[in-house]
Amino acid sequence: MTTVQELFVSIAGSNPIVHGLVGGLVIAFLNMLGALLILVWRNPSKRSLDGLLGFAAGVMLAASFTSLILPGIEAAGGNPIPVLVGFLIGVFVLDQADLWIPHVHILVTGKTRIDAPETEKKMASVILFIVAITIHNMPEGLAVGVGFGSGDLNTAIPLMLAIGIQNIPEGLAVSIAAVNAGLRSTTYATLAGIRAGLVEIPLAIFGAWAIQYAEALLPYAMGFAAGAMLFVISDEIVPETHANGNERIATFGTMVGVVVMLYLDVTLG
Repeated sequence: MTTVQELFVSIAGSNPIVHGLVGGLVIAFLNMLGALLILVWRNPSKRSLDGLLGFAAGVMLAASFTSLILPGIEAAGGNPIPVLVGFLIGVFVLDQADLWIPHVHILVTGKTRIDAPETEKKMASVILFIVAITIHNMPEGLAVGVGFGSGDLNTAIPLMLAIGIQNIPEGLAVSIAAVNAGLRSTTYATLAGIRAGLVEIPLAIFGAWAIQYAEALLPYAMGFAAGAMLFVISDEIVPETHANGNERIATFGTMVGVVVMLYLDVTLG
């Protein structure tokens, strides 16, 4: 057990469900930190935001493989089928969610498809925005919970830190999107960003709890979380970061995110 793992156990104890709770608190806190940045960085350029979101995509991309897919296959005794089944289910669930709500990038740009008076448009956009962000935060909380529920701190701690780090630019993006969706007060926008992260805590606890009582579900759950996260990257983050002529900075951000996640995985794993 490494020094980082020993420190984590000394703080959180040895119960994997408590580990899931702590993991959920950490990533939600870092999401909140990102959301609060709007109070001091009120008008970040689109180029900066695209680069930061690219970084978040890179972290999630690498984490999907190093902390979810590969450990899931190992947990299944080398059989990739349970992970692939869970992966496809995760993709399907997120795809169906996106059919129900408008894509997040539509709300980030402040556009709306709702034919209604201006005040109703703003309120409807805000409500849809909250639902959209909630759904897209779910895979991250679940992934952290499943990671700790597996009992493998070698993968769970780097995954927690990686998702927490990428939650910072994501939290800022949520606050900015809240402003564009109609919440003109930075205070309300910040609260929207904080709330988006709070959904990760119960899902982290649920993921850790479910694996404890249904260990056979672990490979499926890891695959599900990976599929859902990769869907968000491809369907939401990449189109958003490549829509305004900032493809190069977004790509460099993605590469840096991959490097950071791999470094965390090697040094803490």
